Amino acid sequence: MADSDDELSLSISTLDALKSFYAERDARAQEFERLAAAAQEQREALAAGEPLSMSMFTEDWDKSQFWYSDETATHYAKQLLEGAGPDMTVVVVSAPSVFVQLKNLVDKAEGKPVPKILLLEHDNRFAVFKEEFVFYDFKHPIRLPAHLKGTADRVIVDPPFLSEDCQTKAALTVRWLSKPVSEVKDAYRVIVSTGERMGGLITGKLYKSLGVRTTDYEIGHAMELGNEFYCYANYSGEKAGWGWRNEEDS
Repeated sequence: MADSDDELSLSISTLDALKSFYAERDARAQEFERLAAAAQEQREALAAGEPLSMSMFTEDWDKSQFWYSDETATHYAKQLLEGAGPDMTVVVVSAPSVFVQLKNLVDKAEGKPVPKILLLEHDNRFAVFKEEFVFYDFKHPIRLPAHLKGTADRVIVDPPFLSEDCQTKAALTVRWLSKPVSEVKDAYRVIVSTGERMGGLITGKLYKSLGVRTTDYEIGHAMELGNEFYCYANYSGEKAGWGWRNEEDS
């Protein structure tokens, strides 16, 4: 009788394992189909020249993906394009919602000379942008195509995590990408969009030599976040749409 009970128990546990296996397999298949459909939608929109939207790319909070509101993403994009000519390169690091608005603005330029734009991003869904997409993992901050070193005239970075390690490695990427400031002079712009609690590290250490300070620009996200975000930049003024956050930082 004991042997029969063991066999029955084994059969039930085996059946449960099989059910779990098939459920996971079906879930993976459904996710693949969803991503494939989304990728096709993105390709069709690009081919048709339609305005792009981040609604095509669902946020994955487990990957620390939090898209900016259209207003914020567009404002950042305009700042990166303002006064930028065809001999310049604009790089977006870990801020795909800004890149999407850059694409929309460039498409509206209607033959006017525009800078080269690049997106450095870990999410391979954005490979739909082909040669404008570069795979990027902050854990390997300079594991990038060698020809990109020292080519960026303007950079915006939104490090995916609010940790000193992530922020430091993202800053290393920005420095590696950037042209010498002496070469680009006043045309060089760097924007760091990240959590308020990273402020001391951003302005006091990582970007201090680049003149980055805390601005009073109010950042908006598509979904409400618990962490307050600040915009840090190496310039301000009426055209920028922001000033310095307080008198001590001005």
